[in-house]
Amino acid sequence: MKAFLFSSAFFAIVASALPDPKGHEFRAAGPYDSRSPCPGLNALANHGYLPRDGANINYDMINHAAQAAYHFEDGFYIDAVNMVFQLDISTTSRPNETFHLRDLAQHDQIEVDGSLTRNDIFFGDDLHFDATVFDPVARDLGLDKISRKDKFVTIETAAKATKNRLDLAKRANPEFNVSVHQHETEYGTTALYLLTLWDEHQKAAPKHWVKALLGEDRIAYREGYNKGKSVKTNKQVGAMTQAVRAVVGWKP
Repeated sequence: MKAFLFSSAFFAIVASALPDPKGHEFRAAGPYDSRSPCPGLNALANHGYLPRDGANINYDMINHAAQAAYHFEDGFYIDAVNMVFQLDISTTSRPNETFHLRDLAQHDQIEVDGSLTRNDIFFGDDLHFDATVFDPVARDLGLDKISRKDKFVTIETAAKATKNRLDLAKRANPEFNVSVHQHETEYGTTALYLLTLWDEHQKAAPKHWVKALLGEDRIAYREGYNKGKSVKTNKQVGAMTQAVRAVVGWKP
């Protein structure tokens, strides 16, 4: 018990001692702000790397924000942003140039069933965070049990948590989409959040960082987040995706 209390106190002190960067303080979305089903993009808006209202986003904004906050390579999101325009899902006045974050909730376009943090569209809302969805995922990731000796999410743990979420969604949702695209997206999303939060020395993602991003749409500056010294590339996401799939034995 004493060890647990000491550990809890230690993490509380660390969290309170590390402020958000000046100009990029966390501010949760308000009722009129536009947000997506993607925690990583929402966090960029919540910290002011993207417009805080989440509206009228263009490629240059995404590109700059991803480099500044996550140390992604130049052009990291170009294919994803082009896809948004090609799918014609933007509801802005300039649909070939800009989009609102909420536009990304179009089902089976960008958003798919089996999200780690959002419910399936079958249940009515695929846009907003759902604790009933995330809580089991958090337990599988060990986010409810963080200590000095157990404070990282490994590729194996993350892959199994994603598979468990997909299996649960398939059982609960009679209209669950079991397409290759569906599985590629979810395992790719897992690889993306791992790479975003990757600790290069530990070869894993710190649990506190994962919990903040997935559970709060927040970059874990208070818990010591740093974007790392090495630029993160699409090639690395591909390799991470392959590693995630290999754990659960999934092949397209």
